[in-house]
Amino acid sequence: MWGEKMQNERRGRRFNRGRRQFPPKPVELGKEYDVEVKEVSRRGDGVARIQGLVTFIPNAKPGDHLRVKITRISRRHAEAEIVGSIE
Repeated sequence: MWGEKMQNERRGRRFNRGRRQFPPKPVELGKEYDVEVKEVSRRGDGVARIQGLVTFIPNAKPGDHLRVKITRISRRHAEAEIVGSIE
């Protein structure tokens, strides 16, 4: 019994060593969201946050109120395309 427990604990430590756990994303691929672009990235894309998740939007500028569709989700950010403008 003790040997099995130690083996499982070792496996758990080895599996998570050096890896950072990321929380679940607040967005879904293909879903649309209303956002306000707050800044511009180094690449020139507009940057908005959806529940804290950084979202890059090409052809957007600060102050734009947009409806966007999520096209890509990575560990630390998402990318979206403009669907329409919100007035």
